Amino acid sequence: MKNMTIRNVAEACKGTLCKVVESTREASCVVIDSRKIEEGGIFIATRGERVDGHDFIPQVAEKGALAVVCEKAPENCKIPYILVEDSFQALRDIAEFYRKQLSIPVVGITGSVGKTSTKEMIASVLSQKFSVLKTEGNYNNEIGLPLTVLRIRSEHEAAVLEMGISNFGEMHRLSRIARPDICVMTNIGQCHLENLGTREGILKAKSEIFDFMNPQGQILVNGDDDMLSSVKPKENCSLLHFGTDPSNEIFASGVMNKGLLGSEAVIHMDLEVFPIEIPLPGGHMVYNALAAAAVGRCLGLSREQIQKGIAGVSPVGGRSHVICLPQYTIIDDCYNANPVSMKAAIDLLGMALGRKVAILGDMFELGEHEKEMHGEIGNYAAQKGIDVTICVGKLSRYMYEENCRKHQNGKTYYFETRDEMLEQLSEILQPGDSILIKASHGMQFEKVVEYFMK
Repeated sequence: MKNMTIRNVAEACKGTLCKVVESTREASCVVIDSRKIEEGGIFIATRGERVDGHDFIPQVAEKGALAVVCEKAPENCKIPYILVEDSFQALRDIAEFYRKQLSIPVVGITGSVGKTSTKEMIASVLSQKFSVLKTEGNYNNEIGLPLTVLRIRSEHEAAVLEMGISNFGEMHRLSRIARPDICVMTNIGQCHLENLGTREGILKAKSEIFDFMNPQGQILVNGDDDMLSSVKPKENCSLLHFGTDPSNEIFASGVMNKGLLGSEAVIHMDLEVFPIEIPLPGGHMVYNALAAAAVGRCLGLSREQIQKGIAGVSPVGGRSHVICLPQYTIIDDCYNANPVSMKAAIDLLGMALGRKVAILGDMFELGEHEKEMHGEIGNYAAQKGIDVTICVGKLSRYMYEENCRKHQNGKTYYFETRDEMLEQLSEILQPGDSILIKASHGMQFEKVVEYFMK
């Protein structure tokens, strides 16, 4: 890892270097999980709810760690250690220092909905020309993002980073670490309203991604979004809009929805016009493809490379992932939920064959209007003619009650807990059903997906 010597790391995190060994050796990795340590790596000992990383310092020393970063002096430590006040802050500081050593283009992605799918689409496109590192799993917060940055190696030619927040100031800190050259904003919906208050508050918080971006970088926003269309360019940064409206610099026309098989569209970009095949279902995937095409344009990819990258993107578990089973078709969208993404998922279910069943759970962090927003989803499912709506969770009672009021021809069920629902699910379902599974991450609806896989 470039310039990641013990002394440089200690200076970066403002730590006190103990058991000094004069060495210009660069660290092979930086981790907070002792199981992932490599010979010559640096281990940051952090305190969690269940595990204290300081307990594993002897083990990482035995495995050949170069040094450890810790909040208290370890007993009989045989390797150099760096004492800090806060190990998590040290992690962020070290990642910020390392990012400054890198010269590859970094794409930062934020927005209320679609960050992960957009990240996958952009990475797929860029991989047609570059060796790409991308955010894995849910590593998009103040712990995950620095760990992702610290995974970048000399063989990587570009990085695609998902950046997620729930409060003011978080994106400012993430931007300090990521320092993106290209900022992509997908949309401004109704998520984290508990902390951010309004959509205007969400836009303000998300816009902190610009705070430490490349002063000559590029900002790419969804021009069809009423909030993002008002974003002003930073001085010396270029601003591009993408969307389905021809007023955008990059836009799609001739969108053909093929249901669960994905969609087709024609992209208009500069003077080029070319068709694309999007293999992932949902009309919103067109916006993800446009964002990927825009990033590809900024980084010099050809039309053919953009087409191939979009066509080759793979689904991510828990994100509109269609699973075909002998008796059912499952739409696994269980990773997270807010009103915008919930409606998009219900729209997707409406395209499926057979009886349409929606298993919907609580949406968290919606603030003072959470009851009304859950009721709105119940109403929306009724409007879209979903045959069976199964509402799970305390907040979802409002979804259930509104669905019952509006849905005269369908069946509606309510369960307070996920496990209660699973006990009776087999009595509700029929062979040939298409089933949507969606809720906020805290509902652990991945266990519902596991139920079907078993």
